[in-house]
Amino acid sequence: MKNIDWSKFNKKISINANSDAIFNSWTAQDSIEKWFLSKAEFKTNSNTTKDRFSTIEKGDKYVWMWHGSDNIAEGEIIENNGKDFLKFTFLGCIVSVEIKIEAKETMIELIQSNIPLDEISRLNYYVGCSRGWTFYLTNLKSILEGGIDLRNKNKNLVDVINT
Repeated sequence: MKNIDWSKFNKKISINANSDAIFNSWTAQDSIEKWFLSKAEFKTNSNTTKDRFSTIEKGDKYVWMWHGSDNIAEGEIIENNGKDFLKFTFLGCIVSVEIKIEAKETMIELIQSNIPLDEISRLNYYVGCSRGWTFYLTNLKSILEGGIDLRNKNKNLVDVINT
């Protein structure tokens, strides 16, 4: 049996869209709310709230909320090269997003690392976040390729796979 590295996981998906469209889906409040979040707020490192269309930069802070959940995530943008690589803190972990070409396909590779190794973190961050990123990357693909948002926005429906 293969040993599992519980400290990190990666997710990859091909998306039939250009790299700029994919990257821009991550980098402003207006764009990230279209496929991932119910509400995003970004602030500069001087604590000024960015407008909905401003691109995030290294050092910016965020507050994120999801449809169907009271959970809030707060973190910081660690790196943004403005083209194809983004890194941010997420729930005490580090997430990097890279867009690249593989076998003539445009790919996103997401890596979540620095996951604590205790049993609760394995369940919440390795399993839970892995499951969540799988859905949201699929939703990003759906939005960019066909415009269909797969998220459940009905608060009366709980424990469904698209929340």
